[in-house]
Amino acid sequence: MNINIIIFLDNLILPFYITLDEHWRMLVRSVMSQYGEKAGRVWHIVNERSEVDEQTLKQTAMLSKEDFHAAIGWLAREGKIRKTGTCYSLDDTNLSDDIGTVAGRIWKILDIWEDADLQTLKKLSDVTDEEIYAGLGWLAREGKVDKTEQNRYYIK
Repeated sequence: MNINIIIFLDNLILPFYITLDEHWRMLVRSVMSQYGEKAGRVWHIVNERSEVDEQTLKQTAMLSKEDFHAAIGWLAREGKIRKTGTCYSLDDTNLSDDIGTVAGRIWKILDIWEDADLQTLKKLSDVTDEEIYAGLGWLAREGKVDKTEQNRYYIK
């Protein structure tokens, strides 16, 4: 049995779901809440420093390459982050065309396949890992994607 919980925190909606089993209870955060939290970290750092290069931003936010790109995709969907060279700043985004296109490809794949792992998404969309994660971040911000316990993404 699954129970959905929604937590409101500083203008972010953080959905959780609880999976109940006879022997255990587990709290699992949705992709939306995971990526949203990471996007919040990136936003706060860039907001404090005005402009930050990618490497410093990843290290300061303590994010893996994958989580960093998902956060960038989330912020790009919100129209809040701009990339100039290797530096990021808070401004009207210039990333919508690239990330939005990849997000559209991912959505179409998931619409046809129902669910897919990262390798399948990468192979079928013919883009890099970074682009896949940015596209997933974009879709998570729209509330359109989540993943199973087996790390397979699907349309919500």
